[in-house]
Amino acid sequence: MNTLELRHIRKSFDGQGVLEDISLSVPAGSVTAIIGPSGSGKSTLLRCATLLETADGGDIIYEGKYAAKDGVYAPKTELHAIRRYFGLVFQSYNLFPHFTLLKNVMDAPVQVQKRPAAEVREEAMALLGKMGLADRADAYPCQLSGGQQQRAAIARALCMKPELLFFDEPTAALDPIAESETYEMFHSLAGNKTAVYISHRLASTRFCDHVIFLENGRVTAGGSHEELLECCAEYAKMYQVQSHYYRKDARVTA
Repeated sequence: MNTLELRHIRKSFDGQGVLEDISLSVPAGSVTAIIGPSGSGKSTLLRCATLLETADGGDIIYEGKYAAKDGVYAPKTELHAIRRYFGLVFQSYNLFPHFTLLKNVMDAPVQVQKRPAAEVREEAMALLGKMGLADRADAYPCQLSGGQQQRAAIARALCMKPELLFFDEPTAALDPIAESETYEMFHSLAGNKTAVYISHRLASTRFCDHVIFLENGRVTAGGSHEELLECCAEYAKMYQVQSHYYRKDARVTA
C-alpha cells in the first residue's frame, strides 16, 4: 500500500498557478526526494500534502483514507486523525526555546497523544542516546549547534511514531559534513520508516529509493538518481554544480 498518494493536485495564488496537475505516490517503507529549483512549487506541495494549505483540486490520500477528494476536504475530525499519520521536520528546527531538549522531545507525545510520561521519557532518552545527545538532555536549544538541533528535531518527530516523516529543507542551514551526518543518523534509526525529503539540495538523493523533479509547478521527471542524471538535463545540471561545491568544501574543511 502507498502511505501517501497525491492525484492531480492544483494550487493557485491570486490567479497565478503554482501547482499544475501534480500526481505522485509514496510507497510504504520507501524514501522519496522531491527536488527542484527555487520557485518550482516544492514548499507549496509540501504544505498541501500536510494539510497546512488547501489545494484547489485533486485528491490527497493517506493509507487509503481521503483527506481530500476532488478538492473537497474530509470533516475536521477525520483530518485530525489523518494528521497523526505524518510528522514534520523543518529546516528551522522549531524547537521550543524555553524547553530543555528532553522536554522538547517528550512534550507532544505526552500532551497531544496522552501517553504515559514515564514511557515517553524512556523512549525519548533512548532516541537522544542514539542521536548522540543523551548528555545534552537538560540543555536548551540555544546551547546546541545547528546539527545537534536538527538531530533533536528528528528525535522529537520519531518519538511521535508517525507512519511518514516529511523533511522540509532539513539541512539547508548545515554545512556538508553535518548534512551528511544528519542523513546517515536518520537512516540508521528509521529502519523501514517512510520518508519524504523536500529540498533544492541533492545530498539526500543518494539515500533515496525514488527522486521526483519539479519545475514550474509540474513533475517533469521521476526515477532513481542515476536515471535522472541520464534523462533530466536540469537535474543533471543541478547535480554537477552542487557536487562541485561539495568537493570544494571537503577540500577546505579537511
